[in-house]
Amino acid sequence: MTYKTILVQCDAARNVGRRLDVAAELAQQQGAHLVALHARQPFQTPAFFDGGFPMDDLFKSYEAAVKADLTIATAAFEKATKGRHLSMELRVVDGFIDSELATHARYADLLVLGQTDPENTLPTPADLPEAVALASGRPVLVVPYIGVTSSPGKAVLLCWNASRESAHAATAALPLLKTASKVIVLAIDAKSSPASHGAEPGADAATWLARHGVKVTVQRDAAAEADIGGTILSRAADHAVDLIVMGLYGHSRMREMVLGGASRTLLASMTVPVLMAH
Repeated sequence: MTYKTILVQCDAARNVGRRLDVAAELAQQQGAHLVALHARQPFQTPAFFDGGFPMDDLFKSYEAAVKADLTIATAAFEKATKGRHLSMELRVVDGFIDSELATHARYADLLVLGQTDPENTLPTPADLPEAVALASGRPVLVVPYIGVTSSPGKAVLLCWNASRESAHAATAALPLLKTASKVIVLAIDAKSSPASHGAEPGADAATWLARHGVKVTVQRDAAAEADIGGTILSRAADHAVDLIVMGLYGHSRMREMVLGGASRTLLASMTVPVLMAH
């Protein structure tokens, strides 16, 4: 099992090259077709428009900005893929980035996005990673806006709580787990139960992964003051992992993201890429 199509968000953000580098490296490792998606946001009349400024000038300004953004995105894509032997394409569409990514992701095995950058000046929704993960049904690899020091997937922390979401995330990450040097199954505040964890929390997941040839160990932990997200980040640092895999817990309600505490913490404070699935 490998990824055959990897989709990556390709905009004019200052750190777009960081996520493009990760996506290109993964596509090369997996022998996947790489699709870089650039969405040209439709022209919208400003809410404060009172007719005092010529509409033609507003539209010309919009067209110039759209053209400049595409130029930046194209240059970043070409730089990230230069010298690589890849099947690839830069796909340019007209529409809002969140809905376009969710639609195109349904025809890919993995979607690579950037973590929300607090200094971003583009009209990118602040909740883009979680919105697309919840809407698309596909696994999303979120790359920290500060970048990475190495390609993710050599040492992996798999967060396991025996839920549907964690099972989905683990299955989605199998192409990376199978080639990793080490995989740590982390069970936090787990209790034995015939309906979920079984007699030994994490053991059933480890057995399943081992049958896929995954080099796996289990760690059981407790979260201080129920800070599961903080515990995950601490264990990721302890084990020097380069990838965290976890289920995304939450739902979308009229563009309001209602997320679990661990999901919110990792999306806000990630230090390494996070592969998540809902």
